[in-house]
Amino acid sequence: MSDFSEAVKELVADKGISEELVLKTIEMALLAAYKKKFGTTSNAETVIDTDNHTIRIYSRKTIVDNVKDPTFEISLEEAKKYHKDAEIGDELLIEVKPEDFGRIAAQTAKQVVRQRLKEIEKDVVYNEYKQREGEMIVGYYQRERGGNIYVNLGKAEGILSKSQQSPREHYKLGDRIKALLLEVRKDPKGPQIILSRSHPEFVKKIFELEVPEIADGTIVIKNIVRDPGYRTKVAVYSPRDEVDPVGACVGLKGIRIQAIVSELEGEKIDIVRWDPDIRKYIANAMNPVKIQRIIITDEDKKEAIIVVPETQLSIAIGRQGQNIRLVSKLVGWKLDVITEKELGKSEYAEYARKAINQLFGEVNEEEEEEVVTLRDIPGIDEKTLKLLEKANLINIGDIIDKTVDELALIEGMDKEKAKNLIKVISENVEVVEEEEVVEGEIATNDEAEEEVEYYQCPNCGAKITEDMENCPSCGVELEFKDDSEENDNENDSEESE
Repeated sequence: MSDFSEAVKELVADKGISEELVLKTIEMALLAAYKKKFGTTSNAETVIDTDNHTIRIYSRKTIVDNVKDPTFEISLEEAKKYHKDAEIGDELLIEVKPEDFGRIAAQTAKQVVRQRLKEIEKDVVYNEYKQREGEMIVGYYQRERGGNIYVNLGKAEGILSKSQQSPREHYKLGDRIKALLLEVRKDPKGPQIILSRSHPEFVKKIFELEVPEIADGTIVIKNIVRDPGYRTKVAVYSPRDEVDPVGACVGLKGIRIQAIVSELEGEKIDIVRWDPDIRKYIANAMNPVKIQRIIITDEDKKEAIIVVPETQLSIAIGRQGQNIRLVSKLVGWKLDVITEKELGKSEYAEYARKAINQLFGEVNEEEEEEVVTLRDIPGIDEKTLKLLEKANLINIGDIIDKTVDELALIEGMDKEKAKNLIKVISENVEVVEEEEVVEGEIATNDEAEEEVEYYQCPNCGAKITEDMENCPSCGVELEFKDDSEENDNENDSEESE
């Protein structure tokens, strides 16, 4: 049995199959051979010895005076050869040696073992790779058939289909291939291991390998969209204010992004700063395109138009519409790019008119209702409203000047609830402070000169001044005309005349 034990150990080591499964398979083979030889297994018994890696099969027979069925019966004289104390009516277990089965039964046993071990091996490979779905995996180019590349993964073979390849990439025999383990499917011929180098998740895994801050969660990848082989856009965000997610992904002197581009065979990668404000997010995703304004045409349907200068239109749209298509996918909105001239002639002109009117406060009184009571403000929960009403605080004016500490003194309130209340009010209510004019008091020329002149951002309506290069709210680039330059231009034109 030493040879048998060694064979079992070899199967366990080479195929990665557990010893228990190997012994069970051999047990099935022995029972199949027994049935082939004797026509039944009803009186067959097997004994597995896991310590010695052996398995034996026995035939259970009854001791009788006159043997009529040798499969189930044995004579007393024959029985005493196995056990000297045997008596009529006793049952005896007689070991059946594999060589006793005969050639045909032995072949049956071999076929059972071979077939069963193949099935077990397929299951082992399937289970091993199934639990690795979504991971990065490395293999070697083995062969190509019909555009599909077959990759040697060691214990199994992966398939990198034509649709999962980047058009930039070409391989030869023995080339090392890094890919995403996309899916493992069961197949009669064995598990199918589907690999991908075109899936956006592949790019995410590359970023996790090259940017430690992504791997440890300091930076979060919000979304990835890709046109394999040409361009990828990645939206990143960090919950920590001190971390620059874009700069961290680029790396010192661009070393990190260069490594990622190299892995993607030169594919262009745009890293975009994610922002909860959709206007800022769109503006970031369109960078470096200069945007004049962003008009939300339907917030529920997530539709907007981006107005750009004539000179920026082709860049904003991109070759065959690639840029705006990827930006739309990245932000999850349906976007359209037009120029100011096209805007005036298009169906969006009315949207633009309303946006400008709202920007400069020219709003019809019927279209805008004044928010007075706290119940008019969306976002304040019913429980908080009842606590405030109980304290006789009903209108916005009752609490607009109160601090967090003062609100926290209200019965049932605490500092956390007070902070949230102030935040909701600040997000939904604009307080207009009226200047008091004291009769007989006139500002001097020096005081008037020291006053700062404020403007409104043409994109988001935020307060801006002439010394700003970018809007502090939406980030749009600002440009102010100098009155002196205009006068100089007018004088030059008059002189030329």
